[in-house]
Parts: sequence; structure tokens; C-alpha cells
Amino acid sequence: MSTLVLELRQGDLMVVNGAPIRFRNRTRIELAAKARFLFGKQIMPPEAANTPARRIYFALQTAYIGTDEERGRGLEAARALIRDFMEATTSATVREMLARALESAEADDCYAALKIARRVMRHEEEVLGLPPLPAPRRAPPAGPGA
Repeated sequence: MSTLVLELRQGDLMVVNGAPIRFRNRTRIELAAKARFLFGKQIMPPEAANTPARRIYFALQTAYIGTDEERGRGLEAARALIRDFMEATTSATVREMLARALESAEADDCYAALKIARRVMRHEEEVLGLPPLPAPRRAPPAGPGA
């Protein structure tokens, strides 16, 4: 069985199978079973989904790490958002990337879909002259007795 070892810093956030986990101190964890997870900069908060490509990413993120009910709604939202983006863009490359992202998501490989969606977000930022998405804020260190 293969395992994945991750090093996380104090205050980092990780979502595993829909459950958010905030690390109170620096830690090294080992995932010994298949799990749906994102951590750190991979996690987009809802308020950051403020452009078409970012809304696609957020929908795919929900389809990947949401609860069972949220995952279905996330995939439906991703389908509609991808369709709308594909109709609006003049870039054949972006249309092809979005088609691959949707194909991956529908094959239950949302992590691959998210990787493609990040590329579409970077393209959108360049075309629209937007600053890159800021990294999520880390939680302040826990005080005494926390």
C-alpha cells in the first residue's frame, strides 16, 4: 500500500473527506488510505470565487471535497459554469482545457480537474490583468489554554 506524507505548518488548513482540519502546531502526517483532500493554497474560500474561472475552480473543489450532497451540486454547478465559459471564450486552448477538466471531474478525478482549472485561472488573470489569488490567511497561533 502506498502512503502520502505531508508536512504542515501551524495554522495550516486541510480538508479531508469534507472535514476541515486546522493544525495547531507544525506536524507531519501520513495518509495511508485513499482520501479526498486539499490543503493550504489549494483551498479556495467562497469569497474568492469572484471571476468565471475561479467560480469553476470553487465548484470543482466542492465536487471534490464537499459532503456527498455538496459534491453532486458542485459537479452540476461546474458543468453549467464550464459550459458558459466555453461559450464565452474565444480561446480554443481554454475550451480544450475546460473540456478535459469536466471529463476528469465526471470520471471522479476532481483533483486532476482542479489542476487544469488552476491553469485556466492563471490564463484568466493574465488576459484580464488581474492579480493572482492571494494565499489563504493562516490562523493566528493558539494562545495559552487554547
